[in-house]
Amino acid sequence: MKKTIFGVIALSLALAGCTENAGRTAKMPAADTAAGKIISERDCKACHGLDGKGIAPAIPNLAAQRERYLFNSLKEYKDGQRIHAALKNMTANMSEADLRNVAAYFASLPPIVNTAATDVKHSSPYETGKLAAAACAGCHGADGNSTIPGTPSLAGQQPHYLVAAIQEYHQGDRLKSAMKSNLRESDKLELESMALYFAAQTPVNRGAAARGDPAAGQPLSAMCGGCHGAQGASVDAATPSLAGQDAEYLMKATKAYRTTRKNWGMQRYIAGLGDKDIENIVAYYTAQTPRAADKVPTSTQELAAKCDRCHDQDATPTMAAPKMKGQDKDYLVMALRAYRDDKRDSSTMHRMSFPYSNAIIESLASWYAHQPAK
Repeated sequence: MKKTIFGVIALSLALAGCTENAGRTAKMPAADTAAGKIISERDCKACHGLDGKGIAPAIPNLAAQRERYLFNSLKEYKDGQRIHAALKNMTANMSEADLRNVAAYFASLPPIVNTAATDVKHSSPYETGKLAAAACAGCHGADGNSTIPGTPSLAGQQPHYLVAAIQEYHQGDRLKSAMKSNLRESDKLELESMALYFAAQTPVNRGAAARGDPAAGQPLSAMCGGCHGAQGASVDAATPSLAGQDAEYLMKATKAYRTTRKNWGMQRYIAGLGDKDIENIVAYYTAQTPRAADKVPTSTQELAAKCDRCHDQDATPTMAAPKMKGQDKDYLVMALRAYRDDKRDSSTMHRMSFPYSNAIIESLASWYAHQPAK
């Protein structure tokens, strides 16, 4: 069963909250579009044009955008809730009526004709990752379930952890020549997509450890469970799952924190364990049932369908969420990353986008940018 990088429950709650709040939004007061045009010609035209089209990459199109969204955005720049020096200075001299008039003017314009809009099928990061993962199949298995002792299984592993680990090999921070050689030609987005593909696979148990006592290892694993989850099934996208992993790999990786691997918490805990303690902990975790990461969309369109519950152009016109179809791709990438990294204020958007890798954001932004604006 294919899996994804964002938590289904958290996403569902965020979407429900977004839709519920949007549905209660009151109708905008009447505005003067003629007055808004005069202000826009004076202050906005240099970046957004009088037709509402951004003049350069990463400058958003404003034409036919929702009036309430535009008004709220301008007010947030004026109040300092959004950080942009030029827009803060410009809106500082505007009254609330001015902001409303400018928003009404751009909202009244016809949508920008999107010359990039095509019917070309956009692949998902999952599909891209599947192609890239073929180079790893010899050691890690085509579905991420390795059968080679000492080689870790990647299936169902937490995606942020996999991204970080793969990038460390790619950059040479983890010393394994074969891994660095295999990953040399991949760019960062391909590496992220590969991690998503492996995270989406169903993991299988690698079998019991040849030595060690699982019963003795269980109480010793109490400290580990704080990060790696109950029975070694992590619920944190950045922390690896240990349940059902290869015993030889876990033994080698755990002992490496005594010497070469860097992690302050792991180094401190491992320093107090003897070899027999580590054997017992490894035996305990290898005996546990592995569980895959959260559910993944099979295509970018499937992911976008969730966003459309608030952002679709046919939804309630008074909603405060912006239209996204036909928007500038670079702007969408910038905005989604800002929400994910908590640099733009929206608790709902932050919760939704926090688990998104750059590969997911790039794919989603590309899909919306290639849709015809309405």
